[in-house]
Amino acid sequence: MTNDATALTRGIAAPEEQWLARARRFHERLTKPTGSLGQLEYIGTRLCAIQRRVPPVMENPAVVVFASDHGVTAAEKVAPYPREVTGQMVANFVRGGAAINVLAHLVGASLNVVDVGVAHPVAVDSSGNGLRIRRIARGTNNIAQGPAMTRAHLHEAISVGSGLAEELAASGVSAVALGEMGIGNTTVASALTAALLRCPIAHITGRGTGADDAMLASKIAVIERALAVNQPSLDDPLDVLQKLGGYEIAGLCGVCLGAARNHMAIVADGFISTVAVTLAIRLHAGVGGYVFAGHVSPEPGHRLLLQELRLAPLLDLGMRLGEGTGATLALGLLRAAADIMQKMATFEHAGVDNRK
Repeated sequence: MTNDATALTRGIAAPEEQWLARARRFHERLTKPTGSLGQLEYIGTRLCAIQRRVPPVMENPAVVVFASDHGVTAAEKVAPYPREVTGQMVANFVRGGAAINVLAHLVGASLNVVDVGVAHPVAVDSSGNGLRIRRIARGTNNIAQGPAMTRAHLHEAISVGSGLAEELAASGVSAVALGEMGIGNTTVASALTAALLRCPIAHITGRGTGADDAMLASKIAVIERALAVNQPSLDDPLDVLQKLGGYEIAGLCGVCLGAARNHMAIVADGFISTVAVTLAIRLHAGVGGYVFAGHVSPEPGHRLLLQELRLAPLLDLGMRLGEGTGATLALGLLRAAADIMQKMATFEHAGVDNRK
């Protein structure tokens, strides 16, 4: 591991097996047949290990949406929407009109929107509405011509994410759902996935927000050029991220590192946020013990990443919006799993015979 990676991951430790064992024993005392709640029991026991307590709690869940633009979107034909839409959607988040606003309210989660690199920010009143302006640059460079960002900008983006996780932990947040916004970022995610998994680009690259056949072919060709031009060191996740990534992906990677350091559950959303999770796990394998896969999207690269990480998605609803929508819905399952352990009666207290 490089010195950079060691510094970024200092203080992170994997959840301990002893807490899983204690949580399983606790579940056996509740008024139900062992294992009868299926995945809810699995989620609950993992929350116990993450939080180092039995039973677990789900207090003040948070959604973080990192937004940034990409030079490849402006220069190449990889997305059906102009990158001005990124800033317009950030304004929509702030005004409360997006799907993520609806779902965050539904599950009782705070919404934290972070501008780390929006090229065309839309003027909005950011007072008291969860918007943080941490803009590193107005989008990354075109990865088809050279590195996406400098090493200094990479570290700045990761620090923004880890700093937000520290702030959320200090305010009592127990779980964080990852979201993103950035027109063209499935191209960047596909390039990162091709490098991380060493898979053929055509097997990973999907249509994103609706690319037609011609645009999909262009997208694949652009990613091929990006890998050839940049020649990232495949064993160095920071080099891969610097040369091919986006500021929002680097920021989310930082959130994962900070959340794991502070024993918070991490709920990944779709393709882009799962790339960020993968990078964090490559930096420190212990991060994997804090991660839940909120859902699975139709993007082919997403399924391959979940297989690589050995994560089973909690939901499969055919969603591909991004914004953290699938992860936010899954927060409801984490709350249910925690409440089951918090509020169900034991056999002893209910006076129910547990003899078989």
